[in-house]
Amino acid sequence: MSKLTKKHSETSGLPPGTLVHIGQRRSESVRITILDYDETNFQERQVPAVEECFPFKATPTVTWVNIDGIHDVDVIEKLGKEFELHPLILEDILNTTQRPKCEDFDKYIFMVLKMLSYDEGEGGLKAEQVSMVLGRNFVISFQEQVGDVFEQIRDRLRNSKGRIRKMGADYLAYTLIDAVVDNYFVILEKFGEKIESMQEQLVADPSEKTLQQIHSVKREMIFLRKSVWPLRELINGLQRTESALVADATNIYLRDVYDHTIQIIDTIESFRDAVSGMLDIYLSSISNRMNAVMKVLTIIATIFIPLTFVAGIYGMNFKYMPELGWRWGYAAILILMMVVAILMLIYFRRKKWL
Repeated sequence: MSKLTKKHSETSGLPPGTLVHIGQRRSESVRITILDYDETNFQERQVPAVEECFPFKATPTVTWVNIDGIHDVDVIEKLGKEFELHPLILEDILNTTQRPKCEDFDKYIFMVLKMLSYDEGEGGLKAEQVSMVLGRNFVISFQEQVGDVFEQIRDRLRNSKGRIRKMGADYLAYTLIDAVVDNYFVILEKFGEKIESMQEQLVADPSEKTLQQIHSVKREMIFLRKSVWPLRELINGLQRTESALVADATNIYLRDVYDHTIQIIDTIESFRDAVSGMLDIYLSSISNRMNAVMKVLTIIATIFIPLTFVAGIYGMNFKYMPELGWRWGYAAILILMMVVAILMLIYFRRKKWL
């Protein structure tokens, strides 16, 4: 959090639209991939310079330009200038702390999503911002690094599977959003398995490690909720837009993604309730364990109170205590103490305190 605050402070006082990358510093080169297609033709290539994307702006085919790496401000600035993107849009692309949103302009629609992945090693979430610009015959996507959930879409384009090659750029944008949303289901399955495992630990042997896991999952559920709730508004905005860039035929598919988003939100809320309940169960379990320990100690102390009283009486050594001269006095006192202890244990047993 302190690093994030520091990065934001670097842009303090700058004019709106000033292009400054806010995110993880990277040194690798930006990878630019172009996929251009129609129903009969397809080409895919990586280009070394952003200028090679410019001719595809005016082609009648659908073009998907994917930028892996937004740390190079010059690349983003040149691309934005050629495709007539507003400086504030470019600023949002470079700022990786944006919330999911959708902004409708005359010539294009700008969208921001959170692409999440589950780190098996650390057992937690990894988030990456994906920005998209939907134009009349193109989609430009901006990612922080190489690696995404769009490989199946690329395979469908290469092999002409389904209707994607027959549809326009708006359908391509839908498939990209759908891939991000579907990946949320995979993440929720992972968290569901993790929560079930934590519940078993909670019942069997709750420990401090269990408490740390509960707090970790609770934080990740909050972050997941913050990523999904605005996404519902984004898809709803695409459905209701009057822009000619989104065809009526695509709205049907957007409604399906909207339903998936609602389902994901419901699942997240259920998981949040389950995790909150697990925290209450943990605290109750620790309290019950402490009560059980205190119960045993109280019973032991209660048994020894009369025994201590008897021992204290005969430890006073007064001269005229007749029992001190008895031959069997010591044994009799021990037997008396034993009988008292047994009678108290029987009493506790009948009261079901043991």
